[in-house]
Amino acid sequence: MKLASVVDTSKRVAATSKRSEKVGILATLLATVPAGEIDAVVGLLVGEPRQGRFGVGWATLANIHTEPACESSLTIHEFDDALTTVASISGVGSQGDRAVVMAALLQRATADEQQYIRRVLTGELRQGANEGVVADAVARASGAPLDEVRRAAMLLGDLAPAARRALTGQSLADIGLQSLVGVQPMLATTSASIAEALAAVGRSSVEWKLDGARVQVHRAGGQVRVFTRNLNEISDRVPEIVQVALALPSDEFVLDGEAIGLDATGSPLKFQDTMHADTQLVPFFFDVLQHDGRSLIDMSLVDRKAVLGELVPDRYRLPSIDTDDVGAATPFAVDAVARGHEGVMVKALDSLYQAGRRGATWRKVKPVHTLDLVVLAAEWGHGRRTGWLSNLHLGARGADGEFVMVGKTFKGLTDDLLRWQTDELQRLALATDGHVVHVRPELVVEIALDGVQRSTRYPGGVALRFARVRRYRADKRADEADTIEGVQALLSTGPE
Repeated sequence: MKLASVVDTSKRVAATSKRSEKVGILATLLATVPAGEIDAVVGLLVGEPRQGRFGVGWATLANIHTEPACESSLTIHEFDDALTTVASISGVGSQGDRAVVMAALLQRATADEQQYIRRVLTGELRQGANEGVVADAVARASGAPLDEVRRAAMLLGDLAPAARRALTGQSLADIGLQSLVGVQPMLATTSASIAEALAAVGRSSVEWKLDGARVQVHRAGGQVRVFTRNLNEISDRVPEIVQVALALPSDEFVLDGEAIGLDATGSPLKFQDTMHADTQLVPFFFDVLQHDGRSLIDMSLVDRKAVLGELVPDRYRLPSIDTDDVGAATPFAVDAVARGHEGVMVKALDSLYQAGRRGATWRKVKPVHTLDLVVLAAEWGHGRRTGWLSNLHLGARGADGEFVMVGKTFKGLTDDLLRWQTDELQRLALATDGHVVHVRPELVVEIALDGVQRSTRYPGGVALRFARVRRYRADKRADEADTIEGVQALLSTGPE
């Protein structure tokens, strides 16, 4: 298949705002993709090449100037091979070597193909076709039930292999959770209070919410793999977690948990210290997804907790209580915060594990409102902040994949963070307008705030109140940021 087929499809998808039409256009293409190219095409359609990030971004591509080809000849196979070659280049002079390969690739591409390649590799593919839309298209093209496609993608940790199975006529129904294969984690929605959370989900496991790093730990015999929230493997960087897994009384399991650093007194370190390369991490597990070859994700949480209790000793289990009593849950939450933790999670005891979903049966409750927002731009500072990009323009995720500005803040930034964000934002720069630098919407930042208020200043109709930076979320992608609807919902929990 030629790359031009994907480029043309992308243009047609971007030209319509109707989800059903996008799905139909994508399905027509997917029905014609050769089996050996399905993984590559699916990655391109969702704007995430299957090779991942490999050191080619805006800065590299901006310095490559080649005349476009007059006719389309570049195939998906050739394009994918070139990206694989670039991803394998490392060592001294690697940046220049990557640029040479990319220049040769772009020289074979037409003007439309060049533009598409640049947008895909810089994360700027704006066609309104996220993974959910492409999953719908896979189901339509293959005739497989949509629920099965989505479930397979979650359990395989990637839509591409699920699409390949569906589009080549293989069954998806028998795909189960597999050891050593990262599974998209279940996420939680936000509740303003313990009472609100318990009223929504009923009798629950109320658990400490740690300010750490989500980890998913797999063991099969003597092999252990540790994945982050984004399913990046970090096994070689966390030998202490690997050793904990190897010491447990079972040789096959998948555990979900949080890892944090502790100080000499056993108190939790701040997130930025937990994420420091030299910090020794301690895992605290709150769920078990597989045990001794048996998938547990379709069992209730109360039953999964029973298995967890038999498998994991107390010192590595997240403290929790089972209750539907606000009077019991509130002091438990107060104690968690007093110990230096973020708050609590409230999880329905009858809830199943909805891999890859932000389930309504899991609620996070924090004493301070926080939002994960995307940096859209930043302003050069003045006074003691001269030379640093300081005041951040913050956006929430809109329904169309674009970002809606909801406020600005320069508060909460240490000198170290100012230096780091100045370097990062200049790397992501798109354009400069006076003292404002507009950037690619990639960096997710956790913002603490006292609430929101109605405002006509920003297109979302709301503005943040007393916003301040807590930390950058390297573990989150921009498409995982909080939605504008979630920000607007805070109007009911704070002053107008």
